[in-house]
Amino acid sequence: MLGRSIPDVTLKTRVRDDSLGGPNPFRWQDLNLREEFAGKKVVVFSLPGAFTPTCSNEQCPNFERLYGVFKAAGVDEVYCLSVNDAFVMYQWGKHLGLEKIKLLPDGSGHFTRRMGMLIDKDHLGFGMRSWRYAMIVEDNTITHWFEEPGINDTGSDADPYGETAPEKLLAALTDEPVAAAA
Repeated sequence: MLGRSIPDVTLKTRVRDDSLGGPNPFRWQDLNLREEFAGKKVVVFSLPGAFTPTCSNEQCPNFERLYGVFKAAGVDEVYCLSVNDAFVMYQWGKHLGLEKIKLLPDGSGHFTRRMGMLIDKDHLGFGMRSWRYAMIVEDNTITHWFEEPGINDTGSDADPYGETAPEKLLAALTDEPVAAAA
């Protein structure tokens, strides 16, 4: 993956627009990831699904907690991508109280598929989802790649989480080990 450009994919997002009024003042907005990441150094981490245990209890909260450290290391933005729709990602972020990292809905899995990380989690009733991976992207080029071991479609894993922890990415950015969450 190193040195590759990210796929040219547009995600379907929802953005708040108070001019709409009413109880649900959101409108659809296309988000082209190459345009969004152009000229920036960003962290992207992808996970199997919103509201799932490891993603909700470990991965998202840890990236949120370390957001300021990423910014201090020269990262412009931190994004969480999942094969979930914009409505689910919004409610999940609200439920977790996320204020810093940005959630990206890859509802149809187009970005994840083009990254080679789309897996079948039908054994859990999830359908197609993302394998857990993370990357540092500079001006649309992948400069660092992190992937959990054992990618598979059969569920022959225990949902590994370690290689994609924020501390691993920070260590790569700063060339120093970062203490794990207490």
